[in-house]
Amino acid sequence: MAMSFSLRSLSATARYFTVAASLGLFCTLNHTLAADAAEEPVSQLPYLSVQEALKTFRLPPGYRMEPVLSEPDIKEPVVAVFDGNGRMYVAEMRSYMQDIDGKNELTPVSRVSMHWSSKGDGKFDKHSVFADNLLLPRMILPLADGVLINETDTEDLYLYRDTNGDGVADTKELFYKGGRRGGNLEHQQSGLIWSQDNWIYQAVNAYRLRVSGTNVLKEPTAPNGGQWGLTQDDHGKPWFVNAGGEVGPLNFQVPIAYLDMSVRDQFEPGFATVWPLIGFADYQGGKVRVREEDQTLNHFTATCGPDIFRGDRLPKELRGDLFFAEPVGRLVRRSHVEVRDGLTYLSNPYPKSEFLRSTDGNFRPVNMMTAPDGTLYIVDMYRGIIQEGNWVTKGSYLRPMVQRKGMENNFGRGRIWRLVHQDFKPGPQPHMLDEKPAKLVAHLSHPNGWWRDTAQRLLVLRGDKSVVPALQKMVRATKSDVRPRLHALWTLEGLGALSADFVREQMKDANPQMRVAALRVSETLIKQNDVSLQSDVRAMTKDTDSAVVMQAMLTANLLKFNDAKPLIEATAATNKSEGVQAVARRILTPEVRGVSLTDAERRQLKKGEGVYKELCFACHGADGKGAPLVGGAAGLTMAPPLGGSKTVKGPREGVIKVLLKGLMGPVDGKKYDAQMVAMESNDDEWIAAVASYVRTSFGNRGSFVGTNEVARVRAALKDRTEPWTPEELYASLPRALTNRSAWKLTASHSPGSLKNAIDDKLSTRYSTDASQKPGMWVQIELPAPTQLEAIELDSTPSADDYPRGYKVEASLDGTTWGEPLASGKGRTAFTEIKFNPVTAKFIRVTQTGAVDGLHWSIHELNLYQPSPKTTVISKPLTRPVNVYE
Repeated sequence: MAMSFSLRSLSATARYFTVAASLGLFCTLNHTLAADAAEEPVSQLPYLSVQEALKTFRLPPGYRMEPVLSEPDIKEPVVAVFDGNGRMYVAEMRSYMQDIDGKNELTPVSRVSMHWSSKGDGKFDKHSVFADNLLLPRMILPLADGVLINETDTEDLYLYRDTNGDGVADTKELFYKGGRRGGNLEHQQSGLIWSQDNWIYQAVNAYRLRVSGTNVLKEPTAPNGGQWGLTQDDHGKPWFVNAGGEVGPLNFQVPIAYLDMSVRDQFEPGFATVWPLIGFADYQGGKVRVREEDQTLNHFTATCGPDIFRGDRLPKELRGDLFFAEPVGRLVRRSHVEVRDGLTYLSNPYPKSEFLRSTDGNFRPVNMMTAPDGTLYIVDMYRGIIQEGNWVTKGSYLRPMVQRKGMENNFGRGRIWRLVHQDFKPGPQPHMLDEKPAKLVAHLSHPNGWWRDTAQRLLVLRGDKSVVPALQKMVRATKSDVRPRLHALWTLEGLGALSADFVREQMKDANPQMRVAALRVSETLIKQNDVSLQSDVRAMTKDTDSAVVMQAMLTANLLKFNDAKPLIEATAATNKSEGVQAVARRILTPEVRGVSLTDAERRQLKKGEGVYKELCFACHGADGKGAPLVGGAAGLTMAPPLGGSKTVKGPREGVIKVLLKGLMGPVDGKKYDAQMVAMESNDDEWIAAVASYVRTSFGNRGSFVGTNEVARVRAALKDRTEPWTPEELYASLPRALTNRSAWKLTASHSPGSLKNAIDDKLSTRYSTDASQKPGMWVQIELPAPTQLEAIELDSTPSADDYPRGYKVEASLDGTTWGEPLASGKGRTAFTEIKFNPVTAKFIRVTQTGAVDGLHWSIHELNLYQPSPKTTVISKPLTRPVNVYE
């Protein structure tokens, strides 16, 4: 099972400083303990040999760990996957944190190595460098005749092939062009699995890919919130885990192709509490994450590398349960999975304990996978420092905590372990790449999920339809084990060998999981214009099984049936299943945005929303109110609410500046342990999208940010290498005039209500009391000539009364007016107009658009001075400025 490495999870409680934090939204901790740590004596954290490390593991009775690979054959392993012949490919991030500052990380010295057993006995005695000189490889997926590899800072996927059998790739072909990827290496995509539905999924990225002949198709999915690693269960549902939000697993209720969804009480009480054996307090969160009595980690901070165990060579009790790593706690959590009434619930079956723990401070499990031999493999980076350089900067809490144990000196090693049990022997090595299609069909009945997944993938990629009759026979077999039937059905779908009648037949199957799968495969035919199946989907909203009804609603919503909403409303009104009610609520209550948007603005907000839900929500919460800091003081959140944030709602360049360069230091009297990560490696469109989304969400009423604005700010800051401090940031931004009571306002229409535009009451307004037409104007006379560079017109409570067009002029005497300072079109209820700085005593805003039946209203009006460092011209410009040009 292909999984990948998103260093985001490794940053312990570096989740405080995700992309969302870098918005300048002040993802914060309220303590700095570095001084205490610095006073402690330094002692080197010792390396242990493989045999010594084996003695440090604590497992339930009957289980033990076995070494599979270790240094020097591998170094800094982060991902391990297997091809159809059982050869193991390992992504080695050999440039990751080779010193405490992470110098030279982005040098192409990493690799993907290949390891195999020459005797087929499970001992990997042969090794080769499959692909070398890579930039921090993070995703691997074997196909039929090659291996997909993804590197850091790009979303491109390349197919590497070894054509002469020497274990070294000699061809490299672009498989999917995703383009450049920006951002800290911890915030990028991870996980790459060929799921049961024949789509390729990733963590972080909200899209899926599919092989279609010589092409690769791309479809959007719901934001998954995952950060590092990816797995699937026996029904093909992807499972994600999140480190930044300290929640562990998330969005596991329904397949992510349909919805991002959670339900109340999906975790047992205390599920996020962890129980390590050792503690060095090396957690970015400081004492809020330290258990006082023994200095151990007390809560999820770095959950990653998930695997739904689907093997056949460990006790049955483990099968179908979710395993994931907590490298900061030096442990592996087993989560028992239970489905009730269509909903999934997780619990820790070891009260106040964990499935796997170690007393070795260098044990850093980061990934897991069900192996071909039926056991569970665990990838261990085996190193001291696990946080990326941005979170161990000078002055941070974490840096001295790392240094007092010399953790920064422990690097360049790595292990892969096999979990075994005394009652089982690992299974045989596969040879699927050399087998005929008929033999692959037989493997769809294998008790080990890895074999079923791999056989299905190879059958679909080979495209040999001679196996269709055998697959149809397997689908129709009335076995108690539904898993082979599911794989056979999806293999038919992948081969393009389904008919509507065959799908309808499965919709009537006695097993509800077959009916669910039939609904899902029907989507392929419906997309190909077989609309006859829509009536069958509608009929299944009346099924007796809640999971089937839930899927019927999901399918109708995904495919945008013209009656989807009333169909779901009617289903929820008559079916009181908890699962049905939960899905209906999630579908019927999407986010509402009360503004008129252009198609371009909708696309920009959609992109910004995707970034927010992939990364920023972890600190700021899905609702922007701040994710609660569990275990902290009452009311403390990982980051402040976004609504009302002065960085967010203030001048556009503020949020741009922090996104580009990051932010660090005390803000409003609160202390921060480390800098907010700079995101300048992302392009202007990305920055503008995130900034626009947060400025228009969570009750904020800011204006959109244009890509040209981002480009101008980026150019002005090209030589800046340090993050902002709040004092520097606010000093660099325009400042609102505070003497509004001394302003004199006049207007072309209804001047009697002008006082309402500057009374600090959003509930009152100035209105033209007539439909908007060109030539309407409002004028402000200031007490004295003043330096100005922006004006805000807020009509939020009268959301449609924004100016359809505008121009802004300036004068020193109220008689002589120069060329317009700015011109443009209003887009939302909050119109922010920026212009080159000028000295003026009179400012006039003229309405240049027209709309019948809507007045021009201003609930609040503000003028802004430039920052003290800005050069101001003394007379109006000769050319108007439009920030969206």
